[in-house]
Amino acid sequence: MPATRLVDRGVIRVSGEDARDFLQNIVTNEMDAVTPSHAGYGALLTPQGKIISDFLVAAVPEEERGGFLLDVPLLQVPDLMKRLKLYKLRARVALDDLSEVAAVIASSGGFSLPDEAGLVYADPRLPALGERAVTDRADVDSVVSAEPDAYHARRIALGIPDGGKDFAYGDAFPHEALLDQLGGVSFKKGCYIGQEVVSRMQHRGTARTRVVPVVFSEGLIPEMGVEATAGGKALGRIGSCAKGRGLALLRLDRVADALAAGQTLEGGGLAFTLEKPGFVRFPFPGEPGFGAAS
Repeated sequence: MPATRLVDRGVIRVSGEDARDFLQNIVTNEMDAVTPSHAGYGALLTPQGKIISDFLVAAVPEEERGGFLLDVPLLQVPDLMKRLKLYKLRARVALDDLSEVAAVIASSGGFSLPDEAGLVYADPRLPALGERAVTDRADVDSVVSAEPDAYHARRIALGIPDGGKDFAYGDAFPHEALLDQLGGVSFKKGCYIGQEVVSRMQHRGTARTRVVPVVFSEGLIPEMGVEATAGGKALGRIGSCAKGRGLALLRLDRVADALAAGQTLEGGGLAFTLEKPGFVRFPFPGEPGFGAAS
């Protein structure tokens, strides 16, 4: 059961008797669905609907003091802590940055993790990603046996975006980062920060830019961040890549126009094609219904 430590992840603990309601009122996902046996995936947005940080959220059992652990991109921890403290007001909530003492572990092959790995939970975004865990940093070496590249190669092959690599924090909307496809947004819960913008994009089908999987010719990959083009026109940016595959944030309407014109899609001088993952419900360029609400 190979596992890897994700050194680019931090941990925030949200505890106290108001912890669940506090998060429910500000984050994109449905917190009532988060239990010790079922983790969640969500984000905190700006009032303009852009992602400050996305995160996995795991419920801590009551016998272990309860509350929630947020599995967060390490570079976003300071900003997220600042925002959470801003919204705390009089809520009976404690916020603790555990990034110095806790580590995040993930299955590198989609398998289960051993019980001794810590607080273990299934990745809520996609079952094929397997399990993750938050554990004491001092104990992490006893369960880690694989390099992070193995995890990221699998993530990329499955089509799962990673913030900071495949979309930019403070600039991307949840639809662009596929949160609507991966259970990261509830369209049934009440208000949360940025909810009006997200709901408008959902109902009007205005999400023209999306992170999508791409396959490069000859198994080569370009550098992360290079421009994606077709016929000399910009389509977007290439994100993380591994083993001949990658993720790219693309204007899909421009991709459709390029394909209709018989133009080659390129990133860093390498030709690529789009590959639709099974979890995606919106139509890709060339499919029936493309251009309708997505």
